[in-house]
Amino acid sequence: MKKDIKTLLWIVAIFLGVFFLPLENVRFNEALTATLDLAKWYAREHVILCLLPAFFIAGVISVFVSQGAVMKYFGAKAKKWVAYTIASVSGTILAVCSCTILPLFSSIHKRGAGLGPAIAFLYSGPAINILAIILTARILGFEMGIARIIGAVVFAIVIGSTMSFIYRKEEKEKREEQINFPDIPEKRPMWKTSFHFFVLVLILVFANWGKPGEGVESGGWYWLWANKWFITGGFSLVLSFSLIYILKLQWIQVVLVSSITAISAFFFASPLIPVIIGIAGLSLITLLDKNDPDNKEWTISTWGFTKQIMPMLAIGVLIAGFLLGSTHDDTAIAGIIPNEWIANLVGGNSIFSNFFASIVGAFMYFATLTEVPILQGLMSAGMGKGPALALLLAGPSLSLPNMLVIRGVLGTQKTIVYVILVVIMATISGLIFGAI
Repeated sequence: MKKDIKTLLWIVAIFLGVFFLPLENVRFNEALTATLDLAKWYAREHVILCLLPAFFIAGVISVFVSQGAVMKYFGAKAKKWVAYTIASVSGTILAVCSCTILPLFSSIHKRGAGLGPAIAFLYSGPAINILAIILTARILGFEMGIARIIGAVVFAIVIGSTMSFIYRKEEKEKREEQINFPDIPEKRPMWKTSFHFFVLVLILVFANWGKPGEGVESGGWYWLWANKWFITGGFSLVLSFSLIYILKLQWIQVVLVSSITAISAFFFASPLIPVIIGIAGLSLITLLDKNDPDNKEWTISTWGFTKQIMPMLAIGVLIAGFLLGSTHDDTAIAGIIPNEWIANLVGGNSIFSNFFASIVGAFMYFATLTEVPILQGLMSAGMGKGPALALLLAGPSLSLPNMLVIRGVLGTQKTIVYVILVVIMATISGLIFGAI
């Protein structure tokens, strides 16, 4: 009966929504146009070159890096400077949101990782994954990308250290209990896994290397941009070597896929076609591999990230386009929310605007990368760069669902302290960045 009532309510809600669609309203129609325009732009510019390679990178971490290796650097035996350094930059290798990071955080915390490094990992995971860094710099500007990296790393270390200091008595007891945690050997030498991982990272970085500003036609950045596809192709050849030598895939299959990918680059002007062919070929040969089940699991894990993140990202882009408009390249289409509303709340660089942006960011849920299109719309509508950074530093790492889960792991008091530290630091960082 309850299920039927729920179904009826959904039917009525959808019917009323369609019945009262304000199609005669100019702003509503402009917002719909902005929604479709922003979605089209993201599909063409970011999905194939940014997201798909990043999902494969996330799959490497999920499958080829053991939990024992994580504990080696986060646990009681690790030196503090090593633990905090690793924890604070670990987010660069993950493609997770504030909720996806929770199982990893809970696991390393229960296995004996110190509260400080675990909190640093919890914060940095969603805050500075490599894809978010690239998108932030590419869409919101290089200055904002650098500020996000620096702010997130400093946040992770300071917040983790502060939490560890506040609860130092509990942490001392935990270190004494976990000091004998056994070392778990890796399936393959760590340098091989690292080599394979960083080759994929470099392919992602150079495939998305941004064009310098107008009028810049010389210098290192311009040279890298002008030759980025040759550089990307070179690292793709290195990846082929890694697939054969490290993952032990059939060399005939790897060479065949590499050859087809390279040949397609000469026949198609768009780089998207060779990238799609290469990704499809890599997926196929790993799924069919019989030598090592981890190779198949790599692609399966990649698909897991894809189906987890892509729907939420699509929803985030659509919501951002409708509410905040579409602003990219030479296009500027207004959304449903008037620009003056946004300018009044988060415009300028006041304490209120930064604090308000931090609070909103802390309680809103941002799926991985959705903060970028949302902020793009907000900034085009009048949001100050200080509040924008404050939201970037508070939003991706926190959300109401995230807080509820953290409370189940750490307890109410530690969760409240963690949230307060994030909001305060985000507000201060926004004020500083906005004043520069």
